[in-house]
Amino acid sequence: MNDKIHVMNHPLIEHKIGIIRRVETGSRDFRNLISEIAMLMCYEATRNLELTEVEIETPICKTTVKELKGKKMAVVPILRAGLGMVEGMLSMVPAAKVGHIGLYRDPETALPVEYYCKLPADCAERETFVVDPMLATGGSAAAAITMLKEKGVKKIHFLCIIAAPEGVKKLAEEHPDIDIFIGALDDHLNSHKYIVPGLGDAGDRIFGTK
Repeated sequence: MNDKIHVMNHPLIEHKIGIIRRVETGSRDFRNLISEIAMLMCYEATRNLELTEVEIETPICKTTVKELKGKKMAVVPILRAGLGMVEGMLSMVPAAKVGHIGLYRDPETALPVEYYCKLPADCAERETFVVDPMLATGGSAAAAITMLKEKGVKKIHFLCIIAAPEGVKKLAEEHPDIDIFIGALDDHLNSHKYIVPGLGDAGDRIFGTK
C-alpha cells in the first residue's frame, strides 16, 4: 500500500464502525455515528494542513499564534450518502464551504452517472475533501475527482468510512496524486458490487429509505 493510502487505526473509529455494521442499528443511531466517524476522520485527515503565524492579543499580552494558512477547506459530499458525513466535517472546520456532486451507480453496468455538480466559486483555491461513506468499485469517487480537476481544483483528498480493495486500487490508479483516507478496509466486492462484510447500502441506512 502506497503512502497516499491511509487506513485509520484509531480505537474510537474502529469501535463506531463496528456498531454501524450491525444489522440492528437503526437509522437515527446510524446517522449519528456516521457523523461522529467523519469528525474523527477529519481530525486525522487534516493533520498536514499548512499553518501561518499571526499576532493576536490575549487578555494578558500580545503573542503569536498559528492559524490555517490561506483559504480554508471545502467539503464535497458525493450525493446522497456523502451528505451524512458533512455535519461531522463541519463540526471540526466550521468555516469550510460545502459543494455537492451528484452521481449514482447504474444498477445494470455499475458505472457512475453524473446528475448534479455545484461547487463553491473559490473551490480551486481550497483544500478540498471529497466524502462518501462507501468506496466500492471506485467508479463514483474517481469520476467525482475527475470533475473537480476539470474545474481547476488541485488539492484534493478523499475520505470514506468503508472501502473495498477493488475501489481503492481503481481510485489510486486513476488519481495517484490524491490522499485516500479509509476508516476500514474490507475484504472484497460481491457479485452485486456490494462491499463484504460492509454495512449494506449506506444511503438507505442514513435516510431510512429501505
